[in-house]
Amino acid sequence: MEYIYAALLLDTAGKEINEKNIMEVVKAAGASPDEAQAKAIVASLKDVNIKDVIKNAQSMQMSAAPAAAPAAHAAPKKEEKKEEKKTEEEAVGGLAGLFG
Repeated sequence: MEYIYAALLLDTAGKEINEKNIMEVVKAAGASPDEAQAKAIVASLKDVNIKDVIKNAQSMQMSAAPAAAPAAHAAPKKEEKKEEKKTEEEAVGGLAGLFG
């Protein structure tokens, strides 16, 4: 996860996202840099505009939130009915009342 954060930080700072820079950020954060992971992040982010991805994710989140809100209010909460538990003696006493 630190490699993704490093890439986001580099993008925000306007720096090039490459293995060397990612490893420097990870090392500066106190983690042990791994060249293979740095290469994997750089390869997966090739031709990706991070700012556009974040912008699209935010707009999707905002458009989904209003749709979910009415659904939550549509069904009122059912109140739990507490059933009184009768003891065996109370049940037998009720039957005795039927037969007088």
